[in-house]
Amino acid sequence: MKIKWWGHACFAITAQNGTVILTDPYPPTIGYQPISEPVDIVTVSHDHFDHNAVEELKGEPKIMKTAGKHLVEGLEITGIESLHDDAGGTKRGRNLIFTLVIDGWKIVHLGDQGITLTPSQLEAIGQADIAMIPVGGTYTVDASKAYEITQQLNSKVVLPMHYQTDVLTFDIAPVSEFTKLFAHSQVKTVGSAELQLDTLPADQVVYVLEYVK
Repeated sequence: MKIKWWGHACFAITAQNGTVILTDPYPPTIGYQPISEPVDIVTVSHDHFDHNAVEELKGEPKIMKTAGKHLVEGLEITGIESLHDDAGGTKRGRNLIFTLVIDGWKIVHLGDQGITLTPSQLEAIGQADIAMIPVGGTYTVDASKAYEITQQLNSKVVLPMHYQTDVLTFDIAPVSEFTKLFAHSQVKTVGSAELQLDTLPADQVVYVLEYVK
């Protein structure tokens, strides 16, 4: 499996059979590169402009933006209702957590998660292998709550997202506020936008990717 971080909350996941799933596409006006590669399936966690820019994509991918279980291109994709804030959704509305079963692994993309996970959400997610978690705060959980979510999920792979970079002007924290909560040996800086995963690590690892440049 290959995972590429385009930036913000947008990952491209390429399955062994070549199917490409994209999460939360953004418009390039936020600072990251235009998403130039074709994709087959897109998940949208909520309808804010920096997460739902499907009109920017090439081709006619299948768009997933509803709760419930879906079978798409032979993949099991489940949307789980959640909240964009810690005030019952009154500040920023609702959010969808997506689980994707790809090549036998379960990937969880938390979108703009605004709360730590509830017991019912944890039950719906089940055992996660790879977790894509927002860590920047302000619009999502902050670093400490994101860390708590990593302990709730106990996934072997953690991919932080939705944090401050040198091209993003949003008022959110850098990834270092999150990674400093882990042992140094748990944090791996990949040095590129793409991560090749053939096996899962024995213990939990945080992979910090570069965004596509």
